Amino acid sequence: MSIADTSTVTATDDRPLWPALRRGWARRCPACGKGHMLTGFLKVADTCPECGEDLSHQRADDGPAYLTILVVGKVVMALYLVVYMAFGPDPWVMIVLCWSVALGLALWLLPRFKGALVALQWSRRMHGFAD
Repeated sequence: MSIADTSTVTATDDRPLWPALRRGWARRCPACGKGHMLTGFLKVADTCPECGEDLSHQRADDGPAYLTILVVGKVVMALYLVVYMAFGPDPWVMIVLCWSVALGLALWLLPRFKGALVALQWSRRMHGFAD
């Protein structure tokens, strides 16, 4: 078999990664992009209410929490350093500011990271998402 013969073989990706990640970040079904993936704050629906895609195979586990802690920690520490060096506020002001930003950012990021990780698993056919 020559090199020319192998050029006709192409891999098709019926579950492209980036569209699935965008849909997951928006907390939508990675297959159709219309149905809500999460039924509560972090509970993943067993199936998509729009297209019926089975989402019960997801195994996000501690991944979203780990990514959230990583991002929130970096952002809050950078904010802490910038504010302290620029303005030198009292410790109680720094505590209120940093804790408020950390809490708000964590609550905003956690369901988005969970949706993106479930979408990643769906796109790459991980766990039970294979046909």
